[in-house]
Amino acid sequence: MNILVLCTGNSARSILLEHILNQAGQGRVRAWSAGSQPTGQVHPQSLTLLGDKGYDLSDARSKSWDEFAADGAPEMDLVITVCGSAAEETCPMWPGAPLRAHWGVEDPAAAAEADWDAAFATAYDILSRRAKAFLALPLDGDRDALADDIRKIGALQ
Repeated sequence: MNILVLCTGNSARSILLEHILNQAGQGRVRAWSAGSQPTGQVHPQSLTLLGDKGYDLSDARSKSWDEFAADGAPEMDLVITVCGSAAEETCPMWPGAPLRAHWGVEDPAAAAEADWDAAFATAYDILSRRAKAFLALPLDGDRDALADDIRKIGALQ
């Protein structure tokens, strides 16, 4: 299953979930992340947190969702947006027929630098719980049931 994780800046939450899904998915899924208005760099605290947890960061980069709309790009089966609703961010929309879900998380990059450790840890923990719940699902089952389950996962804290 190909998964695209979208957020506006593609520097923190979407990067975290991309790496969580790829590592925890153990080949069952392949995740990428992108942004509608990418910052052009991964937030340093994203790199610190993921590096401390042993993730391979060799392909971590902030990129535009345009890369995944181009000819030759992988076809997505699922698109997950992770923008935080309380932050009044505009979440990007993805055209086409993939399953869609919104798993909003508050932006840890918006926290004061002194609060980065806690903010990024909170975002990581929420996204990790959601990824584990998702990966426990039968991904090759009924599409409508899967879509419903994936949407419900977005409410997990």
